[in-house]
Amino acid sequence: MKFSHSLQFNSVPEWQDNYIAYSNLKKLIYILEKAHLASTGADDEESGLLAEADPDTRFIQALDKELFKIEAFARIKEAAIQTKYDDLAKQVGEFQREDDFGEVRDPVATAPRVRARRSSSFAVRRKSSYAGQQMNAGSSGRRRESDEENRLTQTSSNQSREAPAVDDNSDDDNDDPYDTFLYYESQIALKKRVAALYVEFSEFRSYVNLNSTGFTKATKKYDKTVGRSVRSAYMRKVDETFPFTRDVRDRLDSNIDSVVAWYAGMTRDTLEQARKELKAHLREHVVWERNTVWREMINIERRTEAASVNQFRSLLAAKDEAPKIVRTPLGRYQIPPVFLNSTLWTLFGCLAVFFGLIYLPTLQSIEQSNCLAILVFASLLWATEVIPLFTTALLIPLLVVCLRVVRSDDKQHTRLSAPAATKYIFAAMWTPTIMLLLGGFSLAAALSKHHIAKMLATSILSKVGQKPRNVLLASMCVATFLSMWISNVAAPVLVYSILQPILRTLPDGSSFAKCLIIGVALASNIGGMASPIASPQNIVALQNMSPPPSWGQWFFVSVPVCMVSIIAIWLLLLFIFRNGDDNSKGQSNLQPIRASKDKFDRIQYFIAFVTLATIVLWCVERQFETVLGDMGVVALIPLVVFFGTGVLTKEDFNNFLWTVVILAMGGISLGKAVSSSGLLATIASEISSAVQGLPLYAVFCVFAALVLVVATFISHTVAALIVLPVVAQVGAAMEDPHPRLLVMGAALMCSAAMGLPTSGFPNMVALASENEVGTRYLTVFDFLRSGVPASVVTFGVVVSLGFLVIRVAGL
Repeated sequence: MKFSHSLQFNSVPEWQDNYIAYSNLKKLIYILEKAHLASTGADDEESGLLAEADPDTRFIQALDKELFKIEAFARIKEAAIQTKYDDLAKQVGEFQREDDFGEVRDPVATAPRVRARRSSSFAVRRKSSYAGQQMNAGSSGRRRESDEENRLTQTSSNQSREAPAVDDNSDDDNDDPYDTFLYYESQIALKKRVAALYVEFSEFRSYVNLNSTGFTKATKKYDKTVGRSVRSAYMRKVDETFPFTRDVRDRLDSNIDSVVAWYAGMTRDTLEQARKELKAHLREHVVWERNTVWREMINIERRTEAASVNQFRSLLAAKDEAPKIVRTPLGRYQIPPVFLNSTLWTLFGCLAVFFGLIYLPTLQSIEQSNCLAILVFASLLWATEVIPLFTTALLIPLLVVCLRVVRSDDKQHTRLSAPAATKYIFAAMWTPTIMLLLGGFSLAAALSKHHIAKMLATSILSKVGQKPRNVLLASMCVATFLSMWISNVAAPVLVYSILQPILRTLPDGSSFAKCLIIGVALASNIGGMASPIASPQNIVALQNMSPPPSWGQWFFVSVPVCMVSIIAIWLLLLFIFRNGDDNSKGQSNLQPIRASKDKFDRIQYFIAFVTLATIVLWCVERQFETVLGDMGVVALIPLVVFFGTGVLTKEDFNNFLWTVVILAMGGISLGKAVSSSGLLATIASEISSAVQGLPLYAVFCVFAALVLVVATFISHTVAALIVLPVVAQVGAAMEDPHPRLLVMGAALMCSAAMGLPTSGFPNMVALASENEVGTRYLTVFDFLRSGVPASVVTFGVVVSLGFLVIRVAGL
């Protein structure tokens, strides 16, 4: 969680205005950064004027203002809490002198046997004090106090069973049952006051710690952003200011320990148990007294969800949506909102096509007819996205089993029963390819979580200087490289975060900002073809290539194609956005990226070693096939090592892109069903007859163009799931079979489809990127004029250089 959010959610609501204004300090830092860059590029006369407003002076003045505010509030609050502490310490001392803690028994059961010595001056004083407390309590916190009283009452009642019996020879005439009740209630009231004081001390300690952290983070961010070094000197000043001094902190801890000891004496518990109970009371206080904070947090989350781009529209109308009134010559009619939902009607259309193909005879075999219906239905659902993609993937095995489209693998091709089809299709869904995908996720998680990817990226970008064309090319290369290892889903997000110092210092409407954002997106798409784990469509391609290519063969094909494509797109972007002139508007002063000063620690070296070892084993897996078996087995190494050693945790495992895994498994099950039913052979036979007589290169170009068009309008992964099985079967049925060559070319083109903002995840991230004031960098037109030409350029690279290197690689 960001510190600004942590400050908001952990602060005491009544003290909200007295915390450090961290968000305002961040805004000031960005303003000073722009001013500093402007002064760097100004002439001598302007520099003299700007020098009068030294950024260090302005920032320290803002820090001093916050520090003075916090000191003044803390002195008042600390004095008030200390007064309560001193007063309560006296009362606890008197209580200890007159009776030891915990000896109060149930007043109803023991009233006739309790001596009148409790009607002392302390008891009388407690009587009036307790009555006043009850009146002042009012309506605030009644329910919380009632719960606490029940808990404390139960504690005292339990202790009464263990208390020693009172001497029966005492003078019963002097017993006063009212004093017994008074003493009983007084001890509960005292416990409440001790618990309340613990809450106040804990809140004040949290106030001190949060503000201290705020000053540390603000000065660190200023030094890193503006390139200064004020943190160490100013933090010494903070540590010498009330309430951040060591004496104040030690006194605060000592007072809290004393309160815990008081409570332990009252409850006859150990210090550890008393501290645990007081912390539970503190949590109860936070939930009850700060309910406005938690409501605000939920509202923020809901506003964020509502403001985000929702990929899947609800099939059902909102509960509070009013029906639409339609006037007709026959009167007025109300139409429920659900019937006006275009998404619902799209789903009905898909269902109509599905049932039409089921009941209309299309092919001679019932298995093939039913499988065709499933194939068309799944393709329509994936293309229209009326339901989430992974939901469609889960629907596929259900339909495959219920419609019995699977046949046995023997020569008779017997139609399998539902139980046999279930075992068959679920066994086919979990393949070594899925394990390869999970192994890639584990590598990506480790490299990202321990900042290895970011350190490498900043190290490269820090060496390219301030020329816009160099920064653009370096950023595109870094995005491509990161996409190879942490997937083209995470790579653009990471690169955009690294480029923020450049983006936020560019003027509004800068053409270079647009060029940089879209360049990273296009490069991430290209990086999706760079390695087998870079994108899900590559996993689908491996599933449809028998035998699958080694990592060495994949790199031999993808690396030159990616390099040439990146350079070609870079030149194209320079031409489109006219960024070749370093002195054009908005490009005279680029903020350099600073390399991380952190050194590799032992964990990072360990992760790097395991990652390199895994990649090497993937590359040479064919030579050790008798030992390793498959690339999926090698993928188990990072999974076992990283999770076994604690580098990754259960939460990291839960954060894997399981929707992508389910989508891949659904695609594999669909491909297996299409193949087993015989439908794939029928489709391939028809296409093979259509392309009969065409040279291999012509067929390669036809399928590359087909995939480019399909993947542009639907997602890359869905295009691979639909087209690649057909491509593989057609390639196998040709006179000169080259199924792996055609599948490899089609897989490369899946990543090259980037003409629309919705063509891939990197494009959607780029379109949603905003500057500091919430304005988007790109429009749909920016994508169309850049993405479409980039797709055409990459198509040219794949059908020329790509075809050549695939043939040389022996695919």
